[in-house]
Amino acid sequence: MSDASQRVVHERIRIGFMPLLDAAVPVIAARAGFARRQGLEIELVRETSWANVRDRLAIGHFDAAHLLAPLPIAAAFGLTPYDVPLLAPMVLASGGNAITVSRKVWEAMRAADPNVVANDPVSTGRALRGAIEARRERGDPQLAFVVVHPFSSHNYELRYWLAAAGIDPERDIAIAILPPPYMGDALAAGRIDGFCVGDPWNSRAARLGHGAVILTKPAIWPRSPDKVLGVRADWAEANHHLLCRLLAALLDSARWCADPVNRDILVSIMSDESVLGVDPQDVLAALSGRMPLADGERLVPGMLEFEAGEANRMRAADARFYAEQMQRWGQVALPEDTASRLARIFATEALEQAALGLGLSFDASADPVEARLFDRLPR
Repeated sequence: MSDASQRVVHERIRIGFMPLLDAAVPVIAARAGFARRQGLEIELVRETSWANVRDRLAIGHFDAAHLLAPLPIAAAFGLTPYDVPLLAPMVLASGGNAITVSRKVWEAMRAADPNVVANDPVSTGRALRGAIEARRERGDPQLAFVVVHPFSSHNYELRYWLAAAGIDPERDIAIAILPPPYMGDALAAGRIDGFCVGDPWNSRAARLGHGAVILTKPAIWPRSPDKVLGVRADWAEANHHLLCRLLAALLDSARWCADPVNRDILVSIMSDESVLGVDPQDVLAALSGRMPLADGERLVPGMLEFEAGEANRMRAADARFYAEQMQRWGQVALPEDTASRLARIFATEALEQAALGLGLSFDASADPVEARLFDRLPR
């Protein structure tokens, strides 16, 4: 029998992703053989902006995408350019984000509150408020921050923290949009004063000396979903078995990514020019949890989690929090059927079917009734 006749034909799935460390699960599924075990060939396409990922998924350039968790919600509320319902059957990563400011802003925060401690949402918020008030008294322009997209966890986390500190995100600072890889360069050039983004871009800015990492996502909202697998609803319906095989490959990949034994290989793959194109140190920081904070390197528990299991399922309270933040900041008036829309977007039937074959299961009985933000937790 010829080699050609023995060749296994794998079904091809095209997945769009952004150059972020939390894209590791689809990247590893493609490169470490987990997709091929399921009879799949994943073609990865790196994009330059979240708007591009959203649009190319909607118009059919991608079968699936590494996607901001709030984007499928925005699509369900008619807030995206195309009337294309999206589903998010799996959470790809929790945590991973941080807020980074210029060294000048960090020094102004320390001057306003010498007791400020990086990664403490209360003291950093108080110090930033003091720095903003000092700027206002001097007649200096507003601080300029950027986030990755209007419908992003980054936007809502930044705003939530600012508002909790008594800083009005609409009036006291300016917030604009910039793709993740450009944020560090914009900070170094003095075009912005701070940003909220996923790693490795915070760690890279800190290593290069122009960024001070003042707060991480786990300090604002522990174990919170950040990126999801996004698919079009019509594609999911027409390709149910294909979706289940893809989810099985991604769950296998998540389990591999979460195992510290594989960390060196994961760092090597993710730092490669074809994926992130950064120094391996910038990748290792969030994977190990040892973050280069503004006042020194410290371990941040839960900095970035891929765990194959409960972490891969969107909890109802977390989905609701994202929807509520959209309403809070004037993006939408929530309809009466919001709960049912969210349940459709994040339905887990396909994920549970895929997990069953891997010996994994999900239990919603212990889910919190509300999202666990820092100011809602016992202190």
